[in-house]
Amino acid sequence: MRTIRGKIAVVTGAGSGIGQATCVALAKKGAIIVMVDLNKEGMQETATMVEKEGSSASSHTVDVTKLKQMERLVKEVEDLHGRVHIVINNAGIGIMEEFADGSLENFKKVIDVNLWGVVYGSKLFLPMLLKEKEGHIVNTSSLAGIISTPGMVSYGTSKFAVRGFSESLRAELKQHNIAVSSVHPGMINTNIAKTSECDDATLHTKMVDWFERFGRPPSVVANKIVRAIEKNQMRILVTPETYIMDVAKRIAPTLSEEVMGRMNSLFRKFISPEYGQSKPEVVEAEKERESA
Repeated sequence: MRTIRGKIAVVTGAGSGIGQATCVALAKKGAIIVMVDLNKEGMQETATMVEKEGSSASSHTVDVTKLKQMERLVKEVEDLHGRVHIVINNAGIGIMEEFADGSLENFKKVIDVNLWGVVYGSKLFLPMLLKEKEGHIVNTSSLAGIISTPGMVSYGTSKFAVRGFSESLRAELKQHNIAVSSVHPGMINTNIAKTSECDDATLHTKMVDWFERFGRPPSVVANKIVRAIEKNQMRILVTPETYIMDVAKRIAPTLSEEVMGRMNSLFRKFISPEYGQSKPEVVEAEKERESA
């Protein structure tokens, strides 16, 4: 994109974390921000930060998993601005639980937000993007979209899907001068660790602590997103661990997956000694089979 100044940028998940930081980074470049989130207070905070950068922002309380609400959002933006140049599909959630013990309801919840939110945002704003001479769609994937995430299968599934969707869409829209990027952050200090549901309270507490202590600030991701829009970059890798695992997955895909699985198991056992032990009902069932 030749310049961001004066462009209309839609950002989902704008009330905190990467979404909030991206709104601010785009505002510094002169973009007009359309904030989308369920967090009204967070969007008010973001709006104040955007205004300090000399730009303006409108707030829209929308559940990105609801098609009707997303359609209403597009109509609101069209009435307000008449055009859109940048769409950042960033809203996301995580649920930490073993696939065998987790519910299908939770799995669907993650897919609805992390994948369908991206699909809806891309599809519904596309007609407005096609009217412009240039446009850019940015979809937030993850390090989990590069290598497996044991203990968060639903999250990893959604992020791999976002990566594949983004790469396919980029090839398709290139002829229309619309770029598409997928973002792959590693450990970033956002609220996703705090708000993630978890089947292990001890693990959850420790994960939140680790993200707060060792996570990079969301601005690191936001600045890379802005640079990718300016330079038309497809893959946006953020944090050293993402670069390392990306190379490892390319050089030794099977080995890197095995190492990832072992590291995850060791980490969870270190934090929660009961991890991996059979649940009482499973133990009783095994005893019954042995005595039969």
